[in-house]
Formats: sequence, C-alpha cells, structure tokens
Amino acid sequence: MTQTPTLPEPAAPSGAVTPTPPHLEFLASLAVEVSAPVEVGRTRTGLRRVIPISGGTVTGPELNGRILPAGADFQLITSDTSSDLDARYVIETDDGDRLFVMNAAYRTGSAEDIAALVRGDEVPAERIYFRCCPRFEVSGDRWAWLESTVVIGSGRREPDRVLIDLWRVR
Repeated sequence: MTQTPTLPEPAAPSGAVTPTPPHLEFLASLAVEVSAPVEVGRTRTGLRRVIPISGGTVTGPELNGRILPAGADFQLITSDTSSDLDARYVIETDDGDRLFVMNAAYRTGSAEDIAALVRGDEVPAERIYFRCCPRFEVSGDRWAWLESTVVIGSGRREPDRVLIDLWRVR
C-alpha cells in the first residue's frame, strides 16, 4: 500500500498584516414614498412586481433633498423567503442638482413575514434582512464623488414607504 505524503501547511507571507475593516460614515436617511404595486405575475424566475415611487425625502449630514416622483422598484420575489429588488429613482438635492440612483437590494425573512410584506402589512424591521448597495449617476462636479464611492444601506419596509439608511464606505 502506497502512503500519500503529508504536505506542510503554507507559511504566512512575511510581513503579513491583519486586514482592517473599512470605516462607515453615515451619509443620509431616505424616506421613499411608494404607490400600490403593479403585479406583472409569475415569470420563470419568480413573482415580478413593479412598485411606483411617488416621492420622498433625503436627510443627512452630507446629502439632503427630495425624491422625485420618477421611478420604481422592480421587484422579483424569487422564493417564499427572499426578494431581489432593483429600484431606480431621482434625488433632487437641496442645491438643485439631480442624482440618478440605481439601488440593488436583497431582502429576506420568514415565509410568513415576506407574504405579509407582499400583502402590504407592516412587519417589524428586526425580522427582515434588507440590505442595499446604491450606485449614482450625476451631472456636474458637486456630487461627482458619489460615482466613485461605495455606498451601502439598510432598509425597512412600511406599508406606504421604504426607509433606507445609507453609509459611505471609507
């Protein structure tokens, strides 16, 4: 019987540094007002819904303004417990600039809680995992830094709006 040789554990690279997690800096809170869902129906990838965005507010230490009634959340409920969200909307800043937002999100919870959200019922935020990663397109220089900055968020759904807190990753 041939014995397989035991390989030594790889050595840690010399000068290895313990990674430092990125710093999060609060950017703003969004209160996104939504209208009644438009049900597309069950597709081959899941239940497709479009949630019109009817307005809202943006408040924070760096970013303030309003959400224009020009967008929607294109939802795909992929199972009884999870949803892929793709919201597209426009923020008009207090200084008059407009930012186009593409906000990809993932939302999961128990089958009962997800069904309640789909019906429009209120579900306690702590029972739903709702995270997002918005990207921005801007015109002009004032907000250009948003196009090259990673922003992450945590959301919660209420019957007539979505509340999202955003952080800049430093």
